[in-house]
Amino acid sequence: MSTSLIGAGIPRIDAWDKVLGTAMYPADLNMPGVLHGKIVFSERAHARIIGIDTSAARAYPGVVAVFTHADVPCNEFGINVNDQRVLAEGKVRSLSDPVALVWAETEQAALAARKLVKVEYDDLPGVFDPRQAMQPQAPLIHEEHGSNVYRYIKVRKGDITAGFAQADVIVDGYYTTPFEEHAYLQPEAGLAYLDDAGRISIHVAAQWPHDDLHQIAHALKLPQDQIREIVGPIGGAFGGREDISIQIFLALGAYLLKRPVKIVYSREDSVRGHGKRHPFYMKYRTGATRDGILTAQEIELIADCGAYASTSGPVLANATSFAPGPYCVPHVKIDAYTVYTNNPTTMAFRGFGANQPCFAYEMQMTKLAEALDMDPVELRMKNVLVNGSVAALGNVIESGVGLKETLQKAAEAAGWRQAGQHWMAPTLPTGSAPYKRRGIGVACGWKNIGYSFGFDDKSTCHVTLRLSDGGISSAMVRIGVAECGQGTTTGLTQIAAEVLGLPLERIEMVVSDTSVAPNAGSSSASRQLYMSGNATRRACLKALDALQAAHTGADHLPPVIEAEATFHARDLRPTTPFDPETGLCDPHVSFGWVTNVAEVEVDIETGEVELLRVYAAQDVGKAINRQLIEQQIDGGIVMGQGYSLIEDFAVDNGRILTRNFTEYLIPTALDAPRDLHYIIVEEPDPTGPFGAKGVGELTTIAVPPAILAAIHNATGLWLDTLPATAERVRTAIEQAEARQAPGTAEHTIIPVKGRTQTA
Repeated sequence: MSTSLIGAGIPRIDAWDKVLGTAMYPADLNMPGVLHGKIVFSERAHARIIGIDTSAARAYPGVVAVFTHADVPCNEFGINVNDQRVLAEGKVRSLSDPVALVWAETEQAALAARKLVKVEYDDLPGVFDPRQAMQPQAPLIHEEHGSNVYRYIKVRKGDITAGFAQADVIVDGYYTTPFEEHAYLQPEAGLAYLDDAGRISIHVAAQWPHDDLHQIAHALKLPQDQIREIVGPIGGAFGGREDISIQIFLALGAYLLKRPVKIVYSREDSVRGHGKRHPFYMKYRTGATRDGILTAQEIELIADCGAYASTSGPVLANATSFAPGPYCVPHVKIDAYTVYTNNPTTMAFRGFGANQPCFAYEMQMTKLAEALDMDPVELRMKNVLVNGSVAALGNVIESGVGLKETLQKAAEAAGWRQAGQHWMAPTLPTGSAPYKRRGIGVACGWKNIGYSFGFDDKSTCHVTLRLSDGGISSAMVRIGVAECGQGTTTGLTQIAAEVLGLPLERIEMVVSDTSVAPNAGSSSASRQLYMSGNATRRACLKALDALQAAHTGADHLPPVIEAEATFHARDLRPTTPFDPETGLCDPHVSFGWVTNVAEVEVDIETGEVELLRVYAAQDVGKAINRQLIEQQIDGGIVMGQGYSLIEDFAVDNGRILTRNFTEYLIPTALDAPRDLHYIIVEEPDPTGPFGAKGVGELTTIAVPPAILAAIHNATGLWLDTLPATAERVRTAIEQAEARQAPGTAEHTIIPVKGRTQTA
């Protein structure tokens, strides 16, 4: 079989509509007689609702209805547990809680009327730090849960006491990461109506449309087959569209009012109305022998769940599984918590629990290398996982481990050289001005591909072959993936065309409508190419088998041949949940691997950090489309840059202070690194389609520790809190200067029992 389409840099099949502006996003859609909806958000972070007065709002000219909790047939929903209310009932738990929903003939009338809804509150004490929320006397966010600790996970591998006894050097660190806003270009928007079949049809941007159906149906007390979700172009997602946002509001409006309804969030509504990346508080102790072999890791993770569970349980599980890093560590102890607070809810975000511990474990490795007087690349080379290694949770990763090659290729591209068994870092040029210093840093990362811990991850594809003259004239591939801009539909088209032996233009992809496209699962967990690629490949092969059978057993071929296949990941590589006592398990279906090298220039007078260049080595298994991979790397690096340096999402006692893009800064094209070097490593996963793995989330997770290591290399300063804003960097410089010992602020070496410990 020719593989000419696999690996080719084919432009995205949806590119022209987006470039020319002909793509219709949800906010662009309209219908005659449409009503406009606006949300009334809570004005308290934690309070009982005494009463809601909607009379003035209902009397406002043009207002058709004002919904409260009493209008919701079943007032609960949630992607994992139903701890959220469609409209607040009884009490509010965050300033992001929706309390009422105004419907009016015009958007202006809805905006004016929502200001007239009066809510009487009885304030309750709030708690805004998860470490305080864990305390026995802390106010309870969900009384029925009995504790603010939503989930606790422990891991006990080996003998942690023996592991540290074997260590010659022990490094301690405490790391914090912030909330982060998804900042997608298109705020939440959607249109809903009753279609000709009487179904509630919802046009919206979403990452898992089939999962939305059961949540909507549950809230409205309707069968799922009475609801249809159509996902068109998506103006960014990054995990922020995995949870329900406005879907239930739209369905409720169309169902109760029997008119088309539309909601378009402002940027302020969007920032307030959807969840954020989880802040983490991470305590690490890492031990190693004098020659750099890791012996033990003791870790505590505390994540801020916010007011509702969302995906906090799975995020914590992922974070726990990755917390010791992509290294062989024989002795591991982890205690991990995710904790309810009255802050904004936290949820899925690109990387899904892999990012925060990557910052911590890679900073530990960089500090450990300095304590050992060893090159940071050399230290990592001694410890990285390879094929057949035993990972942190006791699981053996038998194949597809390309981390060592990514590390070697990224280091060599950045100027590292080997001298015998040792590695030597490059000598950097001096800064571009006397007050500027250059530095370089390296970081590795790993992440799961697909859903984990025993979940039955699956994807279904239906293929229709259209026949003429005894052969295939064209094919229609139906698979319900949400195309979030990552290029999945292009990659799946390439796979289908390759298997069927057709040119790309003769493959028709049908992906957007839950009524005609089967469930492909969520466009998250870097899973779609792996999961839906396997489903597409199998369905195409099944269709070819059916065609061959038709040739053999019939005088005349039918006009079409149809086949459907469901790929279950666990059939090839089953996963298991955490053991309740030890935490040991086989957590993930597949893994992706990455190494980033970052070079920065630090202005020591202002504290500003410029990211000059990045070397991004990505193990993709098999490159289905190199152009798409490079585009993913572009976006991932810049997103990681923002998380590292400027995205400082400010929350004060639950109140969001950075409400829009004039207050919450994200990188622009002018901030992107001058040089970005793509290094694509192909260590095939034998279970992936043509050996391919997912790539989207891996591109961003190791960027922050590479940048922070480079800042240390330039200045001697250890910055253990993200983001490393100019203010934080300059403050650290001033503090170091005041002590007349730059670089020793949080990294002094003291003797401990004949060894050394970094304090």
